Amino acid sequence: MAEKNADILLLLEGTYPYVRGGVSSWVHQIIEGLPHYNFELVFLGGAPEHYGEIQYQLPDNVTKLHVHYLIENNTTEIKAKHGTKYKQELFDFWQQLQSYFRDCNDPIPTELLKFAFETLGKKDGINAADFLYSESSWQALSKYYLSYCDESSFIDFFWSYRNLYKPLFKIAEIARGLPKVKLIHSISTGYAGILGSGASAISGTPFLLTEHGIYTKERKIDLIQASWIKDSEQSLGKNLNTEMGFIRRMWINFFEQIGRTTYQQATKIISLYDGNMQRQIKDGAEPAKTLVVPNGIKTVRFKQALLQRPEKTPMVVGLIGRVVPIKDIKTFIRAIKEAQSIIPTLEGWIIGPFEEDPKYYQECQLLVDSLDLIDNVKFLGMQNIAEILPKLGVVALTSISEAQPLVLLEAMAAGVPVLASDVGSCREIIEGATAQDKAFGKAGEVVAIASPSDTAQQIVNILQNEQRWREYQKSGLERVQKFYDESHMFARYDKLYKDTMAWPE
Repeated sequence: MAEKNADILLLLEGTYPYVRGGVSSWVHQIIEGLPHYNFELVFLGGAPEHYGEIQYQLPDNVTKLHVHYLIENNTTEIKAKHGTKYKQELFDFWQQLQSYFRDCNDPIPTELLKFAFETLGKKDGINAADFLYSESSWQALSKYYLSYCDESSFIDFFWSYRNLYKPLFKIAEIARGLPKVKLIHSISTGYAGILGSGASAISGTPFLLTEHGIYTKERKIDLIQASWIKDSEQSLGKNLNTEMGFIRRMWINFFEQIGRTTYQQATKIISLYDGNMQRQIKDGAEPAKTLVVPNGIKTVRFKQALLQRPEKTPMVVGLIGRVVPIKDIKTFIRAIKEAQSIIPTLEGWIIGPFEEDPKYYQECQLLVDSLDLIDNVKFLGMQNIAEILPKLGVVALTSISEAQPLVLLEAMAAGVPVLASDVGSCREIIEGATAQDKAFGKAGEVVAIASPSDTAQQIVNILQNEQRWREYQKSGLERVQKFYDESHMFARYDKLYKDTMAWPE
């Protein structure tokens, strides 16, 4: 890594450079694609043991990598040195801050956020030891419980309260130690987003936000399903979308507030497609701040794959993705079984890593066995995508959740028709987003979520109709080259960076 001053500070929660995936690939792509900017990276993780070695070779224009973990068993907290009265005044502020996390539809005001990030985790402010052990903190916690929590046990509330708020002290410390840059860019809301918001509030540095998925929505789904949160007997059996246990709702409110505050502090808020932009606006983003910048791919990388396509369309359907429940591999397997009744030679190739969820991988293997598909469905693991695409007749995604899957764009660039479940921006990619885009025609088919029959029918419709296959191929090639080449994405971000940066006088 080069020892230079950074232009842009990237805030990365649980992704690059320690975890491979779509977001991490995008971060690497942006850094390499804009070599005239120097980037400094801040990685935020949970516990250190959850991460291994760095998974990417950091480009030359990365000046430094800072690594911080929010869950650490550190028993050497700073002890308070000020009197009770001084701390009590600060804990009055703490309770005011908490009121925004508890149940408030307004974002945290900038001045209050600034004061919080100048005070929390500080020796002469409210440090972690004060929060965990002081009498003032105990009084604030007790008041919170007695005033608002009338159903959960105090023990459950006590530990949830601590675990919920403790990361804020670490985040505030990190924010005060960040380098001086021209622009802060977070790749999510969540902890990275509130770090960027607080850092921007105390330094005045412009703050950019890009969301691939909608963090708040995804976290809410996780928390609704979380078994580690104990609901009281009063809330059991109720509709989780309307009434749920106080502690579960407390966690959800926390992340919803982080999202609202991040939207307020951001200069610009970027999403990958219109559906997510509308969700951001619904969740509190100012419409004037929002814009869409689609992902892009290096289309020239797939030029050779297009030239290598055989004259006869292979009777092979490829699913490119991780073998995990969110990709709904089982629907793909069942669809291959149904389609095979019409195309007996049909094969289904599952192309992607299967180590992440061994139990689910085993379930998929058992399903293949039970459907007598051992000779027809293959788990190929990681492959060179550009090399394998010419061997496929269709690329299919049966995911139950996606943002803007690059594999669809890569397939289209290689001349392979696609089909995908109606999630995220899949319909926009396949059918077009704007009137100009839609004029190219369809690049494949959109199918219902978790529908083997619909998926099987469209596989057959594409593979058994040569004219339709050629039309889908042509439309896909034209669309990806016109709208989804990475050069367009780089140009948009280059302009965003230039327009948003704080330039020295």
